[in-house]
Amino acid sequence: MAGLTTPLSAYGLASAEPSPVNRMMAGVAADFRPGVDVNLGVGYVNEDTIPRELIVQATGEVVAATDRYPLALNYGGPHGTARLIESLRRYLASHDSGYRDVVGGFVGGREIIVGANGATSLLVSLARVLAPGLVITGDPSYYIYTSYLRRSGFQILSIPEDAQGIPPEALAERLVSLSNGESGAIRFIYAMVVGNPTSTVLSQERIRQLLDLAYQLSASQGEAVPLVLDRAYVDLVHDPELARPTSLAADDPKGLLYEVGTVSKILAPGLRIGYLVGAPGATMRALVQCTSDLGFSAPPFNQEIVSWLLDNHIDAQLERVVAEYRQKALRVREWLQRYLGGELHEVRGGGAGFYYYLTLAHARTDEASAFFRALTTPGDGLPRVFYLPGEHCVDPDGALRGEARRQLRLSYGFEGLDQIERALERMGRVLEAQS
Repeated sequence: MAGLTTPLSAYGLASAEPSPVNRMMAGVAADFRPGVDVNLGVGYVNEDTIPRELIVQATGEVVAATDRYPLALNYGGPHGTARLIESLRRYLASHDSGYRDVVGGFVGGREIIVGANGATSLLVSLARVLAPGLVITGDPSYYIYTSYLRRSGFQILSIPEDAQGIPPEALAERLVSLSNGESGAIRFIYAMVVGNPTSTVLSQERIRQLLDLAYQLSASQGEAVPLVLDRAYVDLVHDPELARPTSLAADDPKGLLYEVGTVSKILAPGLRIGYLVGAPGATMRALVQCTSDLGFSAPPFNQEIVSWLLDNHIDAQLERVVAEYRQKALRVREWLQRYLGGELHEVRGGGAGFYYYLTLAHARTDEASAFFRALTTPGDGLPRVFYLPGEHCVDPDGALRGEARRQLRLSYGFEGLDQIERALERMGRVLEAQS
């Protein structure tokens, strides 16, 4: 009947209006001109790193070997296929000393579960199974997830990051203010080992401090306060001078550490394989049930393809991917200095993942700014250039909201080097014209 509205849940009401990033990227996609416009805002991987021939080979192996992969084209169980889980155990034990026991196997007492649709589905599931409350996170943080947390009824306690992640002194000060009147129980701590948008690498010392904090908060609140580490980009630490953080799974006797990983950055995002490593218990059982509710599991066919790739070609593939991003990071850093150098106040990133996070000296970068409009408005015969404004990456109520109006994230993952240079040259010309 005309004029009637459908009652929505609190989450539905919060989701009826698209998030700023959702709205902006939908607008970009509507009239983006491939080969002409340049999208440095999208977080896609470098197409040249996707091992297409190996995926074709793996597909043939999985389809042909029905004795080894008997249910690859059927429904799967909510934990993930047994072969993929074992492949992940071997991969993690061989590539991260923190997951390795004394004889070289996977550290005991930890389960691996596979998400329904990539790593983000596991982060979403965590928010569904944990009671609402406060979430401690860095600022800037993974804006897509923090936006989801707010729509799901969580409050964000954001701590501005430094070059190593969340500063313990600043966090301690905020926790004192909590005890002096800020409301709400802390439900979990969320941190990215390699940040998005900044590509800041969380130091090993900071990871240990966050785990210690989880133990302290659990003791003071009388209930578990997990540490959720997002390891989506941890395989892409490509600067040889940066230490690759290792897991603390073996140093977590109380089972408060949950680590979310993915093969998207080293194999292919379209395979949609994300996994979580955690101690057995009610939370892991709830996550498995959530995966079951979402459709049993990730496609078993994709899981078996990834298992085959991990068992047969992962070392060479990882070496290739890391080398590709290192080369791109170095070239893009040169062009940042060449075309934007006079306006650059701070540059973060470029040593892991595929992002640079820039703070400009004077020019605003938000969607309402002259800089953004000049780069994204058609009509002058030049390529439009899209980036992710810093205003969308920070806590909208946090300490960085003012500074973020001069910040932006640039992705050097997806576009080719020629396109990236064209885009940065165009940015420089716009800045010069507006100065």
